[in-house]
Amino acid sequence: MPVAVVHPTEDDPVARALSEGIGGPRGVHARGHRWWTPVRLLLALTALTFALGMVQKSGCFADTWEDGTARYTQMCYSDLPYLYTARGFAELNWPFSSDPQVRARYEVMEYPVGIAYWAYGAAWVTHWLNGSPSLDERYVAPVESLWGMPDVHREIRLYVVVNAIGFAVLALLSTWLLAGVRRDRPWDAAGFALAPTLLAAGLVNWDLVAVVCVAGALFAWSRDRPGWTGVMIGLGTAAKLYPLFLLGGVLVLAWRSRRWASFGRALAGAVVTWGLVNLPAYLSGPDQWKVFWSFNSGRTADLGSLWLVASDVFHTTFDAPTINHWSWLLFIAWCAAVLAAGVRARRTPTLAELGLLIVTGFLLVNKVYSPQYVLWLLPFAVLARPRWRDQLVWQGAELVYFAAVWWYLGGFLTSGRGDSHPVYDLAVLVRVAGQLFLVALVVRSWFPRVSGAAAVGGEPSTDDAGRMVDESPLVGAAVGR
Repeated sequence: MPVAVVHPTEDDPVARALSEGIGGPRGVHARGHRWWTPVRLLLALTALTFALGMVQKSGCFADTWEDGTARYTQMCYSDLPYLYTARGFAELNWPFSSDPQVRARYEVMEYPVGIAYWAYGAAWVTHWLNGSPSLDERYVAPVESLWGMPDVHREIRLYVVVNAIGFAVLALLSTWLLAGVRRDRPWDAAGFALAPTLLAAGLVNWDLVAVVCVAGALFAWSRDRPGWTGVMIGLGTAAKLYPLFLLGGVLVLAWRSRRWASFGRALAGAVVTWGLVNLPAYLSGPDQWKVFWSFNSGRTADLGSLWLVASDVFHTTFDAPTINHWSWLLFIAWCAAVLAAGVRARRTPTLAELGLLIVTGFLLVNKVYSPQYVLWLLPFAVLARPRWRDQLVWQGAELVYFAAVWWYLGGFLTSGRGDSHPVYDLAVLVRVAGQLFLVALVVRSWFPRVSGAAAVGGEPSTDDAGRMVDESPLVGAAVGR
């Protein structure tokens, strides 16, 4: 039986107003196009957005990221070209190699295994596309001279292209998955497909590897597949830590419905998958595998964090153990508050809403907020608050920070005295305010003033799969069977 699709001009005030320039809202006699289905159009929009993101990086690409000022003024910085030579990919070194000669030349890849595997695979494809040149000359050359070698210089740009094409595929897959979470509301994924933050941050690092896993977890949950939800969470956690926190959302929903078997299957799927993905890296180099964990535990206040703002404003420093201690205490308290609110909510929260709240809490107390971390929240945000007004407010705040962080790194936002960065600190606070804005809207929607009121904009309360749910605080249909 066909599902009636909610059109954005029928549902969203901003979309309705914007449609006036192209003929107005959808009418009662409107008919869908035979080929341009909502999902196909969303995929085309995603491709356009990501292509524009590649164009945005063209200034740096043209000079192979060699202009240290342009990468900040043009906001086209990316970690990919620098790590290609700095982590041994120019010599096709396995990221978790314990070979003494490799370790004497290169630092260990400080990322989780999923990203390390992707980065190594992209390097292998890059070498193949460059004709698989001999590496003998590279093995004996100083690492700092590799960038200037003609073959390596050509491979650096090629490496970015290979990753960009792969990321584009991940973005398309993410859109397809998000559009399928609510079968009657595929247009909710337009917030992802047209996201200016996807355009700006998609090529900064490898975070889209984890993003597509989060989208997969939300999709699997909407199809009542808790085991596969766990598998996707495990895959995502192998690439970045934050997908693990989705299990907290599953726990809240299991608590409400008393369907603990669903939580058990999700937990088992996540643990087994994470273990299997990590096993090759651990067996090949256990000490190298541990670097990600030790690197983060020893990190002090870094880019974009409230810890860095506090250090700047109060002219003090926080050591790593202090930040670790208080970050985890604050995050545990935040999670407890989410659990209490989620269990007592008058309507059943969705997994996307719970994921948004938990991951936001982690980012607020974390010791770093890199520019691409906005992508972590994007799949949750577009499903939890599928309103263009809300998305534009939040993403606008994120873009303020995105611009400020590059100007800060370029040294353009230092105060006249040279000992503080008030504009950058303000940009961090604007970004935090934008995130808290989404959190407040989600929590408010859990406690509607009228029974059966909408989570978003007036429709009856539904779960991730679009089914009607009970409004009582302890019963809900959101947990997969």
